[in-house]
Amino acid sequence: MTRPIALITGASSGIGAAYARLLADDHDLVLVARRADRLAELAQELRAHGAAVEVLPADLMAHDGIAAVTDRLTAGDVRMLISNAGAGGYAPLVDVDPADIDRLLTLNAVAPVRLVHAALPGMLAAGEGVIVTVASLLAFSAGLADSRAPQRTLYVAAKSAVLGFTRTLADELADTPVRVQVVCPGVVATEWNSGAGRNIPWAMSPEDVAAASLAGLRLGETVCAPGLEGQDSALDALLAAEAAFVTGGNQPTPAVRYTEPRD
Repeated sequence: MTRPIALITGASSGIGAAYARLLADDHDLVLVARRADRLAELAQELRAHGAAVEVLPADLMAHDGIAAVTDRLTAGDVRMLISNAGAGGYAPLVDVDPADIDRLLTLNAVAPVRLVHAALPGMLAAGEGVIVTVASLLAFSAGLADSRAPQRTLYVAAKSAVLGFTRTLADELADTPVRVQVVCPGVVATEWNSGAGRNIPWAMSPEDVAAASLAGLRLGETVCAPGLEGQDSALDALLAAEAAFVTGGNQPTPAVRYTEPRD
């Protein structure tokens, strides 16, 4: 039997490599990352599981790297896209190099949209497909004042975009055979951010993040927060707050607080 093909970005280590190892028993794989040597090592390991593995070195911070991956996706044979590649770039915005703003937003926000756009026609034509984007719990943290959180303005902007994009896309594709999920892990013990997560006691393993995501797909979850108990009630509260803002704020006149006289 023909095995479905999964394309995974950021596959050379961490969460991406964990997805690849979990899928290798029943999927063929296209592995995408910047580090060709690391991809080659992982590909050799996964071929022992019977997977046919393509290695596609590409830097998704650059538009030519995105083009290389979208060209592969337009072949129409990829049935699972896991858009995992990302970088933190944690710093106060005033300290970020202007060139890094473009690179980080391209990698963290533009690339996932471009890759999904390229993969969707083939999935819809085949009548099957799975799209997974990896965001972060920090996508929900814009108003959170927590001294443990990193300086993250640019990162939150990008991951909030990915979160909103994927949730909205799931509704857009609700009547199609394509399933959509956004994964929002917390701290993960990987090489990310110079390996800082490996020294944090509450960090989750990348293997557990990937396994929770795949289990969440089987459960029909659009949002997967791997460590969150009571996720359904938290999402219900989030949806209620969003509805209050959108419905309550969409009025023909300003709110009373803007029109009351002041002393």
